[in-house]
Amino acid sequence: MLRIRSIDILRGAVMVLMAIDHVRVYSGVPAGGTAPGVFFTRWVTHFCAPAFAFFAGTGVFLYARKRNNAAAYLITRGLLLVIFELTILRFSWTFNFDYKKFTLAGVLWMLGWCMVLMAPLVRLPAAAVGVIGLAIVVFQQAFRLPARWLPASARWIWEFVYPSGDKAETPIAILYVIVPWIGVMAAGYGFGLLLHRRRLCYAIGLGGTALFLILAAVNVFSTPGQAPAYMRILNQQKYPASVLFLLMTLGPAIALIPVVENARGWFADALALFGRVPMFYYLLHIPLIHSLAVLVDYLREGQVHPEWYATAPYAFVPPPHRWPLPLLYVVWAIAVAILYGACRWFADVKARRPGGWLRYI
Repeated sequence: MLRIRSIDILRGAVMVLMAIDHVRVYSGVPAGGTAPGVFFTRWVTHFCAPAFAFFAGTGVFLYARKRNNAAAYLITRGLLLVIFELTILRFSWTFNFDYKKFTLAGVLWMLGWCMVLMAPLVRLPAAAVGVIGLAIVVFQQAFRLPARWLPASARWIWEFVYPSGDKAETPIAILYVIVPWIGVMAAGYGFGLLLHRRRLCYAIGLGGTALFLILAAVNVFSTPGQAPAYMRILNQQKYPASVLFLLMTLGPAIALIPVVENARGWFADALALFGRVPMFYYLLHIPLIHSLAVLVDYLREGQVHPEWYATAPYAFVPPPHRWPLPLLYVVWAIAVAILYGACRWFADVKARRPGGWLRYI
């Protein structure tokens, strides 16, 4: 696949940030709060899923431009991601096989099904795919309606697409629904047409960021609240991802593309390395962080507590046993250092053996 260094650097950056949130899961630190350190520890990781889905769409555009088998590749890789979510990732999060108690539809589940749904779209002009994607994002709440037309006994199926508001019971815990993320991926596909137009990247990215700030500020200052104004502006709905949430996260990411295009040095090279092998990084980082958490708990407590992580990432660590923020960031730095060595090895293997099954990881 054609490599674009700026995309690799940005993808690598969000993957490094993603590891902060997953260390946070095992540390017991809450997902947000009014303490600035805790709030920004969570907030900075909000860029990960939007950038990953958006640039996955851009990657599909680059692949489809060079290959004739894009649809078949998307279906194969998409279903493989879903299988990974339900097997490797499920075990990595929890270190148990109690699937009846807990199974998760997480980010790989979402990305996988979005890739499957992208398969027919890649036969359309890229501009049309981008417009379809933007329409799905902007008018996402219309996807509540179809659930009302389904029989009551079948409405839980639609919960995987978009929340109906009925809180229907599902056999799998749903973290990421398909809408609006299929729209984000499709928009990223259409963005491939503009990728090398620096001024447009700035205009779209900075314009989206400015629009977010205006709309969010109007909403915050017209509605009373107890949290500081800047926190209420930045605390946008992620599940499902609102338009404001996506403007907040994708605006800066798009604006950064021309900024990092010519970035050089060891730091940029390290991020680009992570961005070249994103699936390997993702599959490895969860069991690594979980293992480090078990080690930290043993060193701090003299014993391990698998019950705390039995339904991770919905983990629960009792307040007296939660980690301080400095420890969270030390463990994160150790994890990233280990991942760098592993990803460098895998990137070398992949370079020596291009094609084959390794292209799916």
